[in-house]
Amino acid sequence: MLYHNLLYFLVVIFVFSTNTAAAKPALPLPWTLLTLAVIYWLYGRIAASVFARAGWGPKGYFTAEKRLSILAVVTFMGQVYLLDLKHFLNPLSLGGRLPVLADLAGLACFFLLLTLMWRAARIHYQHLFQRAYSPFAFIRSNIKANLPIILPWLCLSLAFDALRMLPFPQLRRLLHSPWGELGLFVLFLVFLTLAFPPLVRSLWGCTPLPAGALRDRLIAFCRAQGFNAEIYIWPLFEGQVLTAGIMGIVPGLRYLLITPALLEALDEEELDSVLAHEIGHVKHLHLVLYMVLFLGFSVLAGAVAAPLPHLILSSDLFYDLLHHLHAGPENVLGVLATTPLLILMLVYFRFIFGYFIRNFERQADAYVFRAQGTGRPLIRSFEKIARLSGGNRDEKNWHHYGIGERIDFLARCETDRSLITRHERRLRTSLLVYFVIIGLLLFGLHQQESGQLSKEHEARYAEAVLTQKVREEPKNSLWLIYLGDFLQSRQMETRALEAYDKALTLDPMNAELNNNLAWLLLTAKNTSIRNPDRALTLALTAAMLKEQGHILDTLATAYWANGMLEEAMDTEMRAFRLDPKNRHYYLEQMEKFRTKRWGEEG
Repeated sequence: MLYHNLLYFLVVIFVFSTNTAAAKPALPLPWTLLTLAVIYWLYGRIAASVFARAGWGPKGYFTAEKRLSILAVVTFMGQVYLLDLKHFLNPLSLGGRLPVLADLAGLACFFLLLTLMWRAARIHYQHLFQRAYSPFAFIRSNIKANLPIILPWLCLSLAFDALRMLPFPQLRRLLHSPWGELGLFVLFLVFLTLAFPPLVRSLWGCTPLPAGALRDRLIAFCRAQGFNAEIYIWPLFEGQVLTAGIMGIVPGLRYLLITPALLEALDEEELDSVLAHEIGHVKHLHLVLYMVLFLGFSVLAGAVAAPLPHLILSSDLFYDLLHHLHAGPENVLGVLATTPLLILMLVYFRFIFGYFIRNFERQADAYVFRAQGTGRPLIRSFEKIARLSGGNRDEKNWHHYGIGERIDFLARCETDRSLITRHERRLRTSLLVYFVIIGLLLFGLHQQESGQLSKEHEARYAEAVLTQKVREEPKNSLWLIYLGDFLQSRQMETRALEAYDKALTLDPMNAELNNNLAWLLLTAKNTSIRNPDRALTLALTAAMLKEQGHILDTLATAYWANGMLEEAMDTEMRAFRLDPKNRHYYLEQMEKFRTKRWGEEG
């Protein structure tokens, strides 16, 4: 379940942390709270119903937990995208200084869904594993079991946000540079290496394997392989699951975890084979490669994310969606930019990461031939695990080959050891191809421009934002004025005229609006929409409401357009006196009035 939970939390963290807080939520706060309450109540009822139909066996229990976890992820995404959850949690970020606090609050909303699932699962868990828990204790144990999945992200985010708050501008610039991000990631890896294993061991409630003949023999076997690690009892699912694991890169902080059920089920030779498998992970540097694969996703996501806004804003699909959905442009852009990255993450971890860890497991299986000279003890171990677990030995999953496949591989290697060499060669080739592709992407990322959108796309997006504001607040003339000003600056004069006219019906005594519309009617490149008579009326209204240099200049131009040269010169001189810093412009205007006719100014 740990690998599945990793995917669930990756999706949740990614969705919330990449989401942009909407300027205006879909629903007011009281309605949002009421909707969330209904959602959590319904999820709790669904969880109770699913577990009620799951039966009392392990397969039913774990299937129900998987389905409800997926439903929790989908429900959380609905809260983020449909209810604008981040809008309400964003104030926790202290004005954007500590974004991790808002992200942590979002994660707490997801944990609340999981809490409802765990509450419904408690009775079935107690029956299955014969262990009594109070509701609070059971929820706490599940939170502790899942905390190691989110702790690396949490620690890295806290460190990054804390460093950004320091009053050192050069440090902030460094942190936002590629080298700064790389340096922070290196420090993060150091933290993972030194602090993470003891922390996880404590959270999972692992205890040292008691002193005695068994511990001595297992340590002796490890030392014979040139391997050193502390051996701990792993109480996963009350210690009743037949499994083992290894964590930690540094020998002094490396822990070999074994569940009590596995210790009881296997004989000495079979236990040695399981230890050989875990030692194989270390010998082949799989723990290091896991970190590299996580770093690879960061590089890949960065390479894809850089051009995404440009591609989206240059696509007609984006603007068609804005027109039909009537959603905020920033929300639509956020969803369209996040969705490909979310799909990339799922594909990467499900298939690329999954491919490597499956084959790492197979490589670790093959290490038993080096440690014990034969794969038969490990085959017997797998047969026992399959039989005692009550599972299907041929059942596959995305992160491990099926037990039947693993047994078959070991049996074939028993008669043909070249299979081991061929598998290792194929794995090395796969890693080489992977590193070449990631390297090329990294090179391409650094060769890219700064990622600024072209002016054309920026302008189109700005128009979409203003148009959306007009739809949201049709009675607010300010947005229509801004839209008209913008369209006029882009020489979209017919549409600018429409925007100004609509604004004028809402706010006929707005000086700037009257002035800007008058100027459009006087200077439009499209001469068919010029109207000097109406422009004069509008300019007179604007000058009556607010006497300023640029408004008097518009009025002077309107007089000139209507053949009233004396009035035009007098009005331009008044503008000159009110705004002497722009005297050169007003003098040029008066010269134009004297020497040219309106419509010939070109």
